[in-house]
Amino acid sequence: MNRREFSKALAFAGGIAATVPLVAKPFAPYTASGTAVEGGDRLLRAQQAFLDLRFGMFIHLNMATFEEREWGDPTLSPHLFNPAHLDTDQWARAARSANMGYGCLSTKHHDGFCLWPTKTGSANVMDSSYRHDIVRAYVDSFRAQGLKPCLYFSMLDLRADIRARTVTPAKIALIEAQLTELLTQYGPITAMIFDGWNASWSRIGYDQLPYRRIYDLVKRLQPDCLVTDHNAGSYPGPALYYTDIKQYEQHAGQKIPADSDVPSQSGTTLQSDWFWKTAYPNQELRAARQIVDEWLVPFNRNHCNLILNVAPNRDGQFDPNAIERLAEIGKLWKNEGPAPTIHASTIVTTPNLAAGKPAYASSSADATGPDLAFDDRFGTFWVADEGKTTAWLEVRLGKPTAFNTLSIVESKSLEDYGTASRIASYRAEYQRNGQWKELVSGEHPAPFQFHTFGRVEAESVRIQLTSTGKPPGLAELGLYDEPA
Repeated sequence: MNRREFSKALAFAGGIAATVPLVAKPFAPYTASGTAVEGGDRLLRAQQAFLDLRFGMFIHLNMATFEEREWGDPTLSPHLFNPAHLDTDQWARAARSANMGYGCLSTKHHDGFCLWPTKTGSANVMDSSYRHDIVRAYVDSFRAQGLKPCLYFSMLDLRADIRARTVTPAKIALIEAQLTELLTQYGPITAMIFDGWNASWSRIGYDQLPYRRIYDLVKRLQPDCLVTDHNAGSYPGPALYYTDIKQYEQHAGQKIPADSDVPSQSGTTLQSDWFWKTAYPNQELRAARQIVDEWLVPFNRNHCNLILNVAPNRDGQFDPNAIERLAEIGKLWKNEGPAPTIHASTIVTTPNLAAGKPAYASSSADATGPDLAFDDRFGTFWVADEGKTTAWLEVRLGKPTAFNTLSIVESKSLEDYGTASRIASYRAEYQRNGQWKELVSGEHPAPFQFHTFGRVEAESVRIQLTSTGKPPGLAELGLYDEPA
């Protein structure tokens, strides 16, 4: 979908929001009454098992399949959806022929149409011309072939008017109810892949739809289900910010850093786009040799597996050229065993408590005020004035605020900053009741520093920096209160 289509879709959504019921009956909002299982050895085992799968199939089937576009029009009738000869067994056999280890089905894309008979009142397969549970057929077929099922779910939902600055408690409850259906009715799910969340094009931030709340819900329902979000383009590579698996959309130009050592997944397409188009049966597909030699094998070495989208046609089947290409891939590559062993990654699941708070600095270069180090955006930065080799940066939290994690991330956006650290040493302090106390310090230059410690309460936090030569700077100084 281009910008014009997106604007049109949003306009449609705004226009129909008053007439389309959000839910058929009220749902109780999620409360943190259960115990979320996360972190530690259990998460590490799940991440390693996911990487061991090495290669998977993305399957985009939804309203857009019948519209010759990438996002479905939320004003169109669900009756348009009719994959009359759906064959999920064919999908699974094709995935197995390529020696894939898992699949991932688009259960709900951005227009909001659901591929399962949801009881939440949202448009779904039972409202369409094809009145069958596609999620059930998919998970059964893939399990029969020994393949692990994953599910894709869009937070952006134009039919339910879940978009930027429209999120309400009732809409969060709708999302929670739908996720509960998916995670309680279809057996073990290896991963939930989220999209349309905290993205530049959806703008549904984690402040509007809280990440930790959704994360806890998933882990409470299925402790071993990985939570992944399409956000690799927004956060620095060395840590897992708001995801269990770093999700790179290769098709959108996102590249895996050569030195990446966090568990990752890279997604691209066999055909030219995600959803089926009428030209696909006669279209040249990605070459099997390119998929194997340029992506699959090198990605696997780099703690990353590849997910390749194969779009079913309007009958609900793969075109013959796609079937043939997948078999070619299987002749060139097979899973030889476990992937390289990973270590426990730095993980952030809670909001940055310093974001948007008043900020001060000893000096600032032109147009790089200290607020830019506390805007929760890693593409902006503060840097000390020219000629300065020492500097300090302070954030005032406004009230005693508890946190147990601090991140120090240097800029990669300033043209002459380079990729090496400019910081020779640093000392972070926190203020409580007028007294400053040391928090952490270091003398090992690195563009990304992450510290965890016993929970403290502070009214202000300050970091003092000594540079390696050029003026020091930061893209972001983050404060987080992560669960113990």
